[in-house]
Amino acid sequence: MARAEQQRLAQATSWSAAAPCPALAIPMGARAWKVTDKRPETDDTGLGDRTQPNATVCTRLSAPGLLWALAVMMAVEEINNASTLLPGLRLGYDLFDTCSEPVIAMKPSLVFMAKVGSRSIGAYCDYTQYQPRVLAVIGPYSSEVALVTGKFFSFFLMPQVSYGATTDRLSNRETFPSFFRTVPSDRVQATAMVELLRGLRWNWVAAVGSDDEYGRQGLGLFSSLANAKGICIAYEGLMPLPRAGGLRLGSVQSLLHQVNHSSVQVVVVFSSAHAAYSLFSYSIHYRLLPKVWVASETWLTSSLVMTLPGMERVGTVLGFLHQGAEMPEFRSYVQTRLARAAEPAYCASLEAGQLGLEEHVVGPRCPQCDRASPENVTDGLLYHQTFAAYAAVYSVAHALHKALLCNSSGCPAQEPLRPWQLLENMYNVSFRAYNRTLQFDSSGNVDLAYDLKLWVWQDRMPMLRTVGSFNGSLELQFSNMIWHTPGNQEPVSQCSRQCREGQVRRVKGFHSCCYDCVDCKAGSYQRHPDDALCSKCDQDQWSPDGSTRCFPRTPRFLAWGEPAVLGLLLLLGIVLGLVLLALGLFTWHRDSPLVQATGGPRACFGLACLGLVCLSVLLFPGRPSTANCMGQQLLLHLPLTGCLSTLFLQAAEIFVASELPPSWTDWLHSRLRGPWAWLVVLLAMLAEAALCSWYLAVFPPVVMTNWHALPTEALVHCRVSSWIMFGVVHATNAMLAFLCFLGTFLVQSQPGRYNSARGLTFAMLAYFITWVSYIPLFANVHVVSHPPVQMGTILFCVLGILATFHLPKCYLLLWRPDLNTPEFFLGGGPSDARGQGGSGHEEETQGKNK
Repeated sequence: MARAEQQRLAQATSWSAAAPCPALAIPMGARAWKVTDKRPETDDTGLGDRTQPNATVCTRLSAPGLLWALAVMMAVEEINNASTLLPGLRLGYDLFDTCSEPVIAMKPSLVFMAKVGSRSIGAYCDYTQYQPRVLAVIGPYSSEVALVTGKFFSFFLMPQVSYGATTDRLSNRETFPSFFRTVPSDRVQATAMVELLRGLRWNWVAAVGSDDEYGRQGLGLFSSLANAKGICIAYEGLMPLPRAGGLRLGSVQSLLHQVNHSSVQVVVVFSSAHAAYSLFSYSIHYRLLPKVWVASETWLTSSLVMTLPGMERVGTVLGFLHQGAEMPEFRSYVQTRLARAAEPAYCASLEAGQLGLEEHVVGPRCPQCDRASPENVTDGLLYHQTFAAYAAVYSVAHALHKALLCNSSGCPAQEPLRPWQLLENMYNVSFRAYNRTLQFDSSGNVDLAYDLKLWVWQDRMPMLRTVGSFNGSLELQFSNMIWHTPGNQEPVSQCSRQCREGQVRRVKGFHSCCYDCVDCKAGSYQRHPDDALCSKCDQDQWSPDGSTRCFPRTPRFLAWGEPAVLGLLLLLGIVLGLVLLALGLFTWHRDSPLVQATGGPRACFGLACLGLVCLSVLLFPGRPSTANCMGQQLLLHLPLTGCLSTLFLQAAEIFVASELPPSWTDWLHSRLRGPWAWLVVLLAMLAEAALCSWYLAVFPPVVMTNWHALPTEALVHCRVSSWIMFGVVHATNAMLAFLCFLGTFLVQSQPGRYNSARGLTFAMLAYFITWVSYIPLFANVHVVSHPPVQMGTILFCVLGILATFHLPKCYLLLWRPDLNTPEFFLGGGPSDARGQGGSGHEEETQGKNK
């Protein structure tokens, strides 16, 4: 941590800093330093045994902490020796050790906030004019310590710049309004880890964190981000903080053994270096299988973990380190400083220059600083960590430059600067350090990219190899990666295999990464590789089973070239040819007794109507339109009514002649022939026309596109709007056919006479059989087959009437002209309508046969 005080009389600013290293907080009178204790203990101060709030002593020397303190010293000396940033002012520093303990860190914090010139903190309602001993604090490195000191300094709006506290909670401006840091938040690191897992297709992992602020919040961030990106955490746990004596990992022990026997090949470890040391010590001791270990930044570069015996057998270790600027002069600066510290005269001068304020207030100085060597300290020299401490000093110096209105000639004299005034200039301050431009955002964080580092073992110490980077997006260098697997194969950590294209995942159990692969059914497709459900195609599209895309549906209708249509057209040609043949014969023999007995001109009209009925089938093939759909019904029903009405008149004549008294016969015959007969035909057709017009106006058939009837095509067809009205339109023709059938079915044939009643009876039977069969057939066949079924029904109806009523007469006209006599068809003359002439004709016929 750091302090700054402005001495207006001397026109210099004395700025003190504290770092988690005791080396520079004591007189440096020893010739050499040596790190004698590297046990993974966190209780270096004996805080757990205290019964009184007395002085505490740190028992370990932290080499990285010493280097961070030296980086702060180097930055202060550069600023003081330059004439551009703070001309005419000098910065000073005092260094205090936190021992990574909030309790110890609070003591120098209280010293920093003491009123200038005293050791006491004044209690005021308004601290606007309060002048503490320092203007800014640098540090600490630990997130857990920073959470405590950050709240304390935020109360006084004292600027605090950390070079290592990465917990995301410190980004909360409401709780920590005066906290800044020159390293990215753990949220960025957790995001980079998740992107790494996604980039390497690892979605089945285990996650372990240390049971402290850093591990808990880091593990929580990673878990939430991983779940949001579809990465499943098979096993998750917190490691208790290590204590002296034994390897006690709590529930993590069983977790490690479960991971060891599972398909999980990747373990994310978000923990402190001491907790990671205990974790790998346990793994090495019990010879657990090697895995891929994704390291958090805290222990990735820890010499404590790197030098653990057997560490090379745990598998592949990789993790992210934030990028810093290279500081080529720093190594020589460290060596120079440590060499000077070995000189007794230099240490004596330090003791003479300091009156021991810190020893009286904070406690005794580090007892092991005289046993450290330059070789041990510089072994862990990493520029990305020392640069953060170096940059923290420059951030405060640039804020001072703005607050004091400094220029190239100097800093104008003004009232003493207070911490809250300096804080106003810290927000969004942009500063340069080793040719890198940094800026605090609204949360007090800086935007620094990450390098992905891989441990590559050389002898007994791993080297950090850069195999990728993360700056909002991940970039991997696969060619530089080395894996612990045989043949250097990339490890696979998945609960289930990757589904093939066109398959989606059916989740098994609680984890979305454990699933069965299921093919997308026809009509659906796989939109994205990670989809859990198939997406339905639009109604105008289709897809086969196991598809990744949809295809446009092609329109389907009864085309002219289809085999069914060609067969029906052939049948149409035959039926229409027979109709025209019959019509020609009836017209040619229009004055013969046979034609006259059949109705004469009415018979020709009925045949012409049958021909129009045949032609109505030509409206069914081709792409349907509204006109076609309406014309199909109109051209079918009106001509059919015309034909049936002529047959009805023929049936009525036969019924009158056979079943009614003679007194009624002549009068009814006169009404059933001539103009009155044509009036009946006209009235029947007008009635049918009225029904058809109402049907087409109120319930018109519509052209419909059925998207679901066919798997790959869109069926375009005419849809009946009302089946009830469709039946009513058919009712007129059905009634005429039924009356014809009733009028001829019970009529007895007369000897020697042509039996027209029998032909009409069979014609009506053919009509009813055809249309009654049409109903179940139409209801049961696929909608695609509806048009050809209707075409076939119409043609067979016409053919049935033609074959049973008209073609027998054509046979007599062509091959039995001898029977085409009035006696055979008309009963000898109009006056003998009851059959006498027919009896004589029968005798004549029998004589000829003899």
